[in-house]
Order: sequence, then C-alpha cells, then structure tokens
Amino acid sequence: MEIKVPSYPLPDLETPLTEEVLIDTTESEWRPKSLEGLSEIRLFTNEETGATISLVKFAKGSGIPEPHKHASNQFMFCLSGEYVYTATNTVLRPGSFYWNPKGNVHGPTMANADSVLLEIYDGPHYPQKPSWYTDDKDAK
Repeated sequence: MEIKVPSYPLPDLETPLTEEVLIDTTESEWRPKSLEGLSEIRLFTNEETGATISLVKFAKGSGIPEPHKHASNQFMFCLSGEYVYTATNTVLRPGSFYWNPKGNVHGPTMANADSVLLEIYDGPHYPQKPSWYTDDKDAK
C-alpha cells in the first residue's frame, strides 16, 4: 500500500495549515535506498526548503561508509536498536536524541543491531550527492 504524503509550503501567520495529516506507519512500506541495508518511510517533505521528516531503518551491520557533512541541521531520535558514529563512538540507543549541526563532518556509522531512527532535516540533506548513493532521490 502506497501512502501519498502531502507536501506543504512553510506556513506563515497569514496562511496557517487548514488540515491535519495522520500517517499510520504500521501500514506503510519501507522504501529501500541504494545503500545496502538502509530504507525509509518519508513522513514529510517541504519542496521549497528541502526539509524532511523520515523514519530510517538500518539493518544490523549496515551504515554510512564515509565521513560526510550535511547542508542543513540533522536531528535523529533513536526508536530502536543501536546505531554508532564510529569515529567518535557516539552511540544512539532507544530514547537517544542526536543533533548534528549543519556543516559538521561526522561518520562513518554502523548499526550494531537493526535500528529505526526518526530523522529530521531542516533543509537540504547534502551539499552534493554522496558517493554511496546511486539514486539521486536517496540524497534528498
């Protein structure tokens, strides 16, 4: 079952959103990305700013293979598993909140267990498509 996720411009004080959105993620299918072991359920996209909210799932043993930086702030909340930033030994476990400021070089990463994270970007994900993605859509 494919769920069409609405994309809204950022609201301002003159034009507030007039409809609520509810997504039952238990009925959503994970979309595999071109990096082995990584999949996502996109919850929100702002086409104007590049901001997104997604559930991301890393299979045990998968991760981001290289140090990298983002073109915006990255926020992650660990829902399950154990996800490690190996260069700094920063470990995300259920209940952990991680904020990676725009432009900060970080990674590589490794999932020590199947891991699900809520991932939020307040703008575009990357300054350029990372080498580990073969599909441009995966870097947005």
